[in-house]
Amino acid sequence: MAATLPEPVKKYAESPIFTEQTVPKKLTREHDTKPGVWGRLIVLKGELDFVIPGLPAITDRIDIHAPAIIEPTVLHYLVLDGPVTFKIEFLK
Repeated sequence: MAATLPEPVKKYAESPIFTEQTVPKKLTREHDTKPGVWGRLIVLKGELDFVIPGLPAITDRIDIHAPAIIEPTVLHYLVLDGPVTFKIEFLK
């Protein structure tokens, strides 16, 4: 998983703010972004797991201190196991 976004990507869209009660089911199942589209998962309150499936799977616990960078076309999903508030920025 990339630690930083490449230059010169710019934000072009942003998701609504989601909670553990409003998160779309598709975010908790394997999905990816389109070629050339990066994501920045920003936790505003609480914490969640960002998972890249594989053998072994890569799991990062994301909280308010550091966003997750989502690389284009990389399969991933979220695991929410408690109260959390978050959004996703899309960049290209």
